[in-house]
Parts: sequence; structure tokens; C-alpha cells
Amino acid sequence: MEPRINLFEKGKKAITPIFGINQYLKHSSIDRQLMELVDFRISQINQCAYCLDMHSKELRAMGETEQRLYGLSAWRETPYFTDRERAALEWAEAVNSLHVPDEVYEKVKKQLSEEELIDLTLVVNSINIWNRFNIAFKQIPGDYKVGMFG
Repeated sequence: MEPRINLFEKGKKAITPIFGINQYLKHSSIDRQLMELVDFRISQINQCAYCLDMHSKELRAMGETEQRLYGLSAWRETPYFTDRERAALEWAEAVNSLHVPDEVYEKVKKQLSEEELIDLTLVVNSINIWNRFNIAFKQIPGDYKVGMFG
């Protein structure tokens, strides 16, 4: 597999603003490990191998268990996730599908504040941008090192 374009070399001007969004998110109301969990889940749904490699490494470095990573695609059927994590995952999946029913919002707002919901929605949008760039230009997974992008 060969990349179509070296995104990090040729697309520097285009991706610099996305790094700015990610900088904001690092200091947002959402815990970094929860953000990584959401990034990993949305990357599973979107089938972005580069992002799955990256976020699994980041999560493992944060102490995430293999059991939870392996069970993430079936999080509704596992006992491994907290109510807050479940709310974040449900919101993320709904936003990613572009279908956010009132029932989901009502359920999720019991676990997450309005500010957290806004920030979490930005997390979903940010990972979608990265997934689409990485898939479109066939970025090669495997070389990512923990902390490589800050």
C-alpha cells in the first residue's frame, strides 16, 4: 500500500487549523482519555486504519485495557464502561450518523453538561476530518509513535 499524497508534507496549510482545534480540545471540558476513546470508536465506524493505530496506541499508553479496546465496538453489550463513557459513546455515534434524536439528547444530558456536549460534538467532527483525510490519501498505519502530534 502506498499513500496517494503525503498529507503531513503537502497538506500542511490545510491541516494546520485542524491541529488548532485539537489544541483547544486538549484543554476542553472533556477528559483526554474519554476523547481518545471516542476517537477510537468513531474511527472504527469510519474504518480509518491510520486513526485506529494512533488512538489504540495513545489509549494503551494511558493505561486503557485491551479488554475495553476489543469490546468497544460492542460497548452496549459489555460491563466495561461507565455511565459517563456510555453517554459519550452514544452521543458520538449519533452525531457521527447525523441522526441525533431527542431521546438520545435527553438521556445523554444527564451525564454530560452542555459545555461537554458541545466539546464532545467538536471531538466527533475533528476525528471525522482526520478519518476522511487519512482514508482519502491512504495514510499508512503503523508508524505512529505515542505523543507524535503533541
